[in-house]
Amino acid sequence: MDTDVLPDRPAPPAIDDPLWWRSAVIYQVYVRSFADGDGDGTGDLAGVRARLPYLKALGVDALWFNPWYVTPLADGGYDVEDYRRIDPRFGTLDEAEQLIAEALALGIRTIIDIVPNHLSDRHPWFQAALSAGPGSPERERFWFHPGKGPGGDEIPTHWVSSFQGSTWTRTTNPDGTPGEWYLHLFTPEQPDLNWNHPDVQREHEDILRFWFDRGVAGVRIDSAALPVKDPDLPEVPARPGPGGHPHLDRDGIHDIYRAWRAVADEYDGSRVLVGEVWLDDAERFARYLRPDEMHTAFNFDFMTQPWNAGRMRGSIERTLAEHAPVGAPATWVLSNHDVTRPVTRYGRADSGFAFDRKRFGTPTDLARGTRRARAAALLVAALPGSMYIYQGDELGLPEVELPREVIEDPMHFRSGGVDPGRDGCRVPLPWAGARAPYGFGTDRAHRPWLPQPADWAALTVAAEEADPQSMLTLYRSAIATRRSRGDLVGEHLAWLELGADVLAFRRGEHTASVTNFGPVPISLPAHRGVVLSSAPLEDGALPPDTTVWLDL
Repeated sequence: MDTDVLPDRPAPPAIDDPLWWRSAVIYQVYVRSFADGDGDGTGDLAGVRARLPYLKALGVDALWFNPWYVTPLADGGYDVEDYRRIDPRFGTLDEAEQLIAEALALGIRTIIDIVPNHLSDRHPWFQAALSAGPGSPERERFWFHPGKGPGGDEIPTHWVSSFQGSTWTRTTNPDGTPGEWYLHLFTPEQPDLNWNHPDVQREHEDILRFWFDRGVAGVRIDSAALPVKDPDLPEVPARPGPGGHPHLDRDGIHDIYRAWRAVADEYDGSRVLVGEVWLDDAERFARYLRPDEMHTAFNFDFMTQPWNAGRMRGSIERTLAEHAPVGAPATWVLSNHDVTRPVTRYGRADSGFAFDRKRFGTPTDLARGTRRARAAALLVAALPGSMYIYQGDELGLPEVELPREVIEDPMHFRSGGVDPGRDGCRVPLPWAGARAPYGFGTDRAHRPWLPQPADWAALTVAAEEADPQSMLTLYRSAIATRRSRGDLVGEHLAWLELGADVLAFRRGEHTASVTNFGPVPISLPAHRGVVLSSAPLEDGALPPDTTVWLDL
């Protein structure tokens, strides 16, 4: 890291600021892999509470927690059995309430995950539906349907699962004969809910109030465009028009989020709705961000782009244009619990991301990937809107290629073993020490639930805190500067034309961000000084794969 000016670390913004979410830095906590407080090999709420000082020092405004509820873990917690209890592997409801309060006392808000498309097959509702049988009121909360063909042996539709394969599983009647089929857009352990049913609507609004009453500042809405289905269950058209897909982005979805926004608005301050919305249509995407619906939605387009100035600029322009009509802030994401980590992704020949391209044994240049990940972190921190950090990216952790025998992710198994799955970005964090478990648990801890690599000693929090050139130091400096420098707090952005291999823009009156994607160093525009750089300059020139913030 190269800098002429290192600002004093500012105080966090006022905790009662109703617009905090428009420019917040939000840190994603995958509890199972963050920190193990009781030494059983699984991360837990006690571990998070013990590490709150670390998160405070990082400078984040909020924590987003992946599902921490009771779950069989068929899909990493996204198969929820009970929204009102914490999974015993993670802790208790009392501990969750303490964590929310302790984080807030440090100026850090809490966002939780809600999964409206489906429940666990062990949820009492689904168990009651199986017991009650065809035609029962209990089954109306889900999508049970007779099969087609002789004896009902054919699936009702040929919709394809988000995890590959069929979206229907057949039940067995009490007498042992084959029964109806039920819909699951993900795994068979995640039956889809019928959002036409008033019980489903009321229950989720009650869940929101349950957690808002306990102090959470917002909810992240999983697979937010999926819950509403066409009740006629047609096949997916070859080219569905706007709103014409049978289970994606149907017009009725907006009634759900208007009702949720009304619940959120019952509370003082801001209770924020954040959508996971994967859509290519900019106009349809913007509908989710109208003033009476969600506050923000994840911008996945930027995250999937390869390391290329033109492609990334195009994505930024599209993103800002999508959000402008509804006045919503953009969100910037480099990775999450589903996506190959940036250090690995940017070190590959194909540096973009798509789920269907993941393969074992893909060659990676980690040195190049790390250099680019540092540049990308500084680039996104300079953009207007909110910034999300997935745990471990601030340490520069690479994706881990795990032995097949320890993989749990259903995406791996439903691909027939071709896809390595998502567990490689969920490996427990290294905190200190020269060997595994690197301080993840207690002194007498069991081995972590996923194995950590043997070469992570230099990537521990303790090692990076002692290194002024580390990824962690860069992230801390970027977040502090982003908050303290007035130009970076606003929403103004103007492009600077410095060549086809350069992505450069001005923020406010006196700040510019310049990223060199090309193969040779480039000259910088006139400036008074360097605010922050992802790598040292070379005789005043910006090296390849480097971002610099300039004081103009």
